[in-house]
Amino acid sequence: MAIGSVALVNLLVVLAIGIIVGLAFTRYARSWLARLGSTTRSDITSALVGIAGSFIGFHIGVIIGLLPSPLMLYLAAVVGAGLTLWLWRGR
Repeated sequence: MAIGSVALVNLLVVLAIGIIVGLAFTRYARSWLARLGSTTRSDITSALVGIAGSFIGFHIGVIIGLLPSPLMLYLAAVVGAGLTLWLWRGR
């Protein structure tokens, strides 16, 4: 597989991870935005913060050296997104 297509697949998977974790965090964790009643803004904001966290986690996984297994990088992206959302919510 060409390096450009691997990079595109990684980008799409990390985006999907961030959106899924962000939306799951909105649905299953109470936020200060949800208490105000603005669910649409809360969903979009949580998805964007989840995407940012998944990119942070993915690249920290690359820096640490989890490179031989892409599954480990995706797991680092999930952890990064969850941790970023948890810290963003102020818990």
